[in-house]
Amino acid sequence: MEKFSLKKILRGLQRSTKRRWALPALLVLVLVLAGQFRALAAFWNLTGDIAVHDPSIIKEGNSWYTFSTGPGIQVLKSDNGTSWYRVPQIFLSEPSWWNTAVPAQANLDVWAPDVQRYNGKVWLYYSISTFGSNRSAIGLASANSVGAGQWKDEGLVLQSTTSNNYNAIDPELVIDASGNPWLAFGSFWSGLKIVKLDKNTMKPTGSISSIAARPNNGGAIEAPSITYRNGYYYLFASIDSCCKGVNSTYKMVYGRSTSITGPYVDKNGVNMMNGGGTILDAGNVRWKGPGGQDVVNGNLIVRHAYDATDNGNPKLLINDLLWDANGWPTY
Repeated sequence: MEKFSLKKILRGLQRSTKRRWALPALLVLVLVLAGQFRALAAFWNLTGDIAVHDPSIIKEGNSWYTFSTGPGIQVLKSDNGTSWYRVPQIFLSEPSWWNTAVPAQANLDVWAPDVQRYNGKVWLYYSISTFGSNRSAIGLASANSVGAGQWKDEGLVLQSTTSNNYNAIDPELVIDASGNPWLAFGSFWSGLKIVKLDKNTMKPTGSISSIAARPNNGGAIEAPSITYRNGYYYLFASIDSCCKGVNSTYKMVYGRSTSITGPYVDKNGVNMMNGGGTILDAGNVRWKGPGGQDVVNGNLIVRHAYDATDNGNPKLLINDLLWDANGWPTY
């Protein structure tokens, strides 16, 4: 439909003028309209209940589900990917191990879940913590399908205490090019980490590797999301400050590596362990502080941003993730 509309406009202009100066004008118009159509194609127009923070998305059959930060892990459902409504949360009561791992955690407050399908099951990683502390834990639940529910508590996956130099929150399941599962995680402190998982337990085996840090920016980096494409692992992360409504300075950055454990470098060749990261999205007049992203299959990116037209409330945004000629992400 877009191609037809563009051609129709151009044919009309060509019939209306025979002057040579019309050709440059037509070329400019082509570029402008192509950019507009591309933007419209990339940005999903969402309706309904889209109040989220730190979203993760999965499609099952014809249904879409978004899991996000909130009491018991909040869940939105859509029958078409654009019109959303809220469905029951995952946890109605706290598993007994939560209070042992993070005594100050309360009120079913669960952060930054990540949901993915692997080896015939659906795996739901999530974190519990308190703001500003690295006394944190990553937990796991599993189910045969999202729609059927019946989630099983798989217990503690990884935890951090005040004696650690990292923070065990913001988990993401990553599948490498050979089909092996890994867990990326981290927030502030010494940055983002990754550890290999056992295929059966889906819990860590081996040592933790560092993949990104911001040593000169107060450590403000979190929410890793990694996708594999054409020989590269692409690491997406959120930097600066979230959770301040329209005053949030959150931004999304990226880098890439030929190895899942790094080194990840940005478009300028700066190592993400040294504060590198090319900005993908720093927000705009309406949408402030985009971040908490989840990249799905290398062609879809979801995140939250604070809506300046609605008192800075965090909402779900979805875009097609595009790639330039040099293999770098854009939208």
